[in-house]
Amino acid sequence: MTARTINVRLPEALYMQIEELATATARTKSFLAIDALTQYVQNESWQIRDIHEGIKEADTGEFATEKQVKAVFAKYGA
Repeated sequence: MTARTINVRLPEALYMQIEELATATARTKSFLAIDALTQYVQNESWQIRDIHEGIKEADTGEFATEKQVKAVFAKYGA
């Protein structure tokens, strides 16, 4: 795997927390940063996918009917 480098300025308190966690878990700060960024990107990526899917559906005219919308609102009490 090819690795790339980024530089990030961290608040002192966060840096110290990472350093303490690295020591406590016998991991490197780089490992913790990569792990945290990987989890964040995976957790947030679904939003971008859903937005793109919604735009494609809208572009092709795939909208809920008024009856379907009313059924959802009735189901959830809105």
